Amino acid sequence: MASILALFSSFLWGSADYLAGNLSKKFKPIAVTGASQAFGLLVGLILVIGSGSYIAPNLSWDGYFLPAIGAGIAGFLGLVSFYSGLSTGRMGVVSPISTLSAVIPLTFAFLSGERPTSIQIFGMAIAVFGAFCASGPDILKGLPVKPLLYGVGAALGFGIALTFMAQGSKTSSLLTMTAMRVISVSFCVFLALRFRSIGGFGRSNIFILAVIGATDFAANLLLGVATTKGLVSIAMVFGSLFPIVTALLAFRFLHERLHRVQYLGIFFAVAGVSLISIG
Repeated sequence: MASILALFSSFLWGSADYLAGNLSKKFKPIAVTGASQAFGLLVGLILVIGSGSYIAPNLSWDGYFLPAIGAGIAGFLGLVSFYSGLSTGRMGVVSPISTLSAVIPLTFAFLSGERPTSIQIFGMAIAVFGAFCASGPDILKGLPVKPLLYGVGAALGFGIALTFMAQGSKTSSLLTMTAMRVISVSFCVFLALRFRSIGGFGRSNIFILAVIGATDFAANLLLGVATTKGLVSIAMVFGSLFPIVTALLAFRFLHERLHRVQYLGIFFAVAGVSLISIG
């Protein structure tokens, strides 16, 4: 069950990133992040009210609130970096670097005492390597500084956010993801007031922003739940395969050509997932 949830999370996350990356070419990435996160918060509040699962926050790291604050700050910065990188048109540099975000929660899980089998560890390494390659590394064309920095920023932000998300999900995945968005949306409201702008979006953009926000929230929620149903390390590897989805959607709808290394990466990712599953 945990593996299925994490894989579906990758599908949703990759779809949201594809849509947000395209929109970030027309509008400021920070505006796309803020508006989509606001819709994600709305989805979270509806689910919390509808399920009646509210738990009063406390200031203990064993609860959901403090981890959600950390995840909200790191996740917001990671998304802004990622969307900014995609908007430069160098997805082949930014996306593969962002897949390395899985290394941070993986390391934390191992240090916390998780002990996957040797086959599963081998499968994790192959799957992460496959996700990296499937993103379309643009190494041969050089490593421009700006997209490179955006990719590193996204990897650090996502990795730290995922680690905090797993911690908060031990208490409540839903409340962790909702509180995360309270933090990120608060940042955006402050920036909107500071610059007296909400990004310049028109009515035609509202639907796509709502889809991005709801899809991203669902992806985070499913991954959070997955970390409570099995090994965190395995869930995080499965959840890190989202760039494959982004690349395939770009191939299908933007007619971006897949390189040989991307086909090889998809093969390695599938092989890694298979090894983890049988391990």
